[in-house]
Amino acid sequence: MASTSAPLNLTPEAMADILRQVRRIEIRTHRLVSSLAAGPYRSAFRGQGMAFEEVREYVAGDDVRSIDWNVTARAGSPFVKVFREERELSTFLLVDISGSMRFGAIPGISPRAKLHLAAEAAAVVAITALRNNDRIGLVTFTDRTEVHVPTRKGRGHVTRVLREVLASQATSRPTDLAHALDELAHVARRRAVCFLISDFLFTSGADDGRFANSLARASRRHDVVGLRVSDAAEAQLPSGSSPLVLESPEGKEMGVFANGTHARAAYAKAWQAARASVETAFRAADCDLVDLETGESAFSALSRFFRERRRRVHG
Repeated sequence: MASTSAPLNLTPEAMADILRQVRRIEIRTHRLVSSLAAGPYRSAFRGQGMAFEEVREYVAGDDVRSIDWNVTARAGSPFVKVFREERELSTFLLVDISGSMRFGAIPGISPRAKLHLAAEAAAVVAITALRNNDRIGLVTFTDRTEVHVPTRKGRGHVTRVLREVLASQATSRPTDLAHALDELAHVARRRAVCFLISDFLFTSGADDGRFANSLARASRRHDVVGLRVSDAAEAQLPSGSSPLVLESPEGKEMGVFANGTHARAAYAKAWQAARASVETAFRAADCDLVDLETGESAFSALSRFFRERRRRVHG
C-alpha cells in the first residue's frame, strides 16, 4: 500500500539534520541548474504531449493527415487541426531504497553511499523541473512501494520530495524493479518523463525477465530514463588470497567466498554480465540509461546527458 506521508520514526534531531541537508542541496543545485533549465533539459524532453488549439483552413503544404473531416464537411472546404506542444511536463522520480543502496561511504575506498548519490540526482531533476514550472512526483520503492508523493508544482513541494528521499533509510528488503515500473502505470495517468534511480542490482533468477518486460511496457507510454548508481568498490573483490565473508546486499544471508585470482575473475565477469543485461533491457525498450558514480557529481553526469539528448532530439 502506497504511503503519502514522511517517515514517522525519525527523532527531532534526525529530522532537523535532514532539513539542513535539503537546504544545502537546494542552495547548491539551484546555482547549477539555471543553465540546464534554460535549454538542455526542456529541449531534451520536448514533445511529451500535444494539446488541441484550433482549426484553420488548409493551405498548401499542410499534412493531409491533420484534416478535420467533420469541419471540412460542414464548411465545404478543407480545414486542418492545429496542435501545440504542451509546455508543462509531468516528471516522476522512482527511487530505489533497497538494501544494496546502503553500499558506500567506506573510508579510503568510497566517498559516499549510493543512496546519497541517488538523493543528489533526484535533487538535480526536481529543481530543474521546478525551474521549468513542471510537475514532479516521487515513488520510493524496494520490493514494494514505500512512499508515494503525487505530482505537484512549487518550491515547497520540491522540498518535500527531497526530504522524503533523504529521510529514506535503505532497508534489507530486496529490489523489485518490475513492481516500481508497474506502479508508474497507476500513479502517472498521463504521459510523463520518468527517472528510474537505482543500482539495478537484483537476483536475475528471481526476476525471470519481469524487469525487461515491465520496462518495455512502461516505455510505450512514458519516457523512461534509467539513472544507474554504482560504486567503484563493487566492481571487483579486494586483492588477496584469504577467504572473504560476504553478505547479501539485500537480505541477511552471509557466506564465505574463496578469494584468489580465479575467484576475483569470476566475480568481475558476473558483475559485468549483470550490468550488460540491464543495458540490453534498456536498448530493447529504446530507453536511455545514464551511469552515475559515487565519486562523481550527479549534476555533471546529468548535464552531459541532457546536452547529448538535446543533440539527438534536434538532429
